[in-house]
Amino acid sequence: QVQLVESGGGLVQVGGSLRLSCAASVSGFSAYTMSWYRQAPGKPRELVATFTSGGRLNYADSVKGRFIISRDNAKNTVYLQMNSLKPEDTGLYYCNAKVAPSSRDSWGQGTQVTVSS
Repeated sequence: QVQLVESGGGLVQVGGSLRLSCAASVSGFSAYTMSWYRQAPGKPRELVATFTSGGRLNYADSVKGRFIISRDNAKNTVYLQMNSLKPEDTGLYYCNAKVAPSSRDSWGQGTQVTVSS
């Protein structure tokens, strides 16, 4: 089981930026596909961005051009740089780790992002 701890959330005005971090306690971190999800009140959890173990990046259409996912395998950490934030980006942001498509997901506790207009 992978232990994931997110940080960096907070309250920001429209157009502002935040950088989320997710620290993983696991050996072989580089073999994991790391993703960020978010969940707004009353809505299902949605995928925001993915950084595969092979180096491929994927983004939800709603964040393309504004968010950047990155990882530092030496620090066992994945980041989400969020720019030009909008009120609809508000939600609880979760880090996810998965070593293989059939493996069990590991989740962090989430970090709250609130964008005020």
